[in-house]
Amino acid sequence: MTETLLDVTGLSCPLPLLKTKLALKTMRKGDCLNVITSDSGSYRDIPAYIEQSEHALISKASKGGSYYFVIRC
Repeated sequence: MTETLLDVTGLSCPLPLLKTKLALKTMRKGDCLNVITSDSGSYRDIPAYIEQSEHALISKASKGGSYYFVIRC
């Protein structure tokens, strides 16, 4: 199992979600993707995508204008 950091801070919708999808496609089952974004739309868009995918949202948080997600592939 590997853990990958995807920092998409400063990118606007839909780029954080698109980059998250692309990163997940390169990962193996059991790997974790940690995503950091500053786009407020990501706080709803990323969990909505994960809900429809085979991946699992382990956690999500927001602090100081940044949004954090941990996704298990």
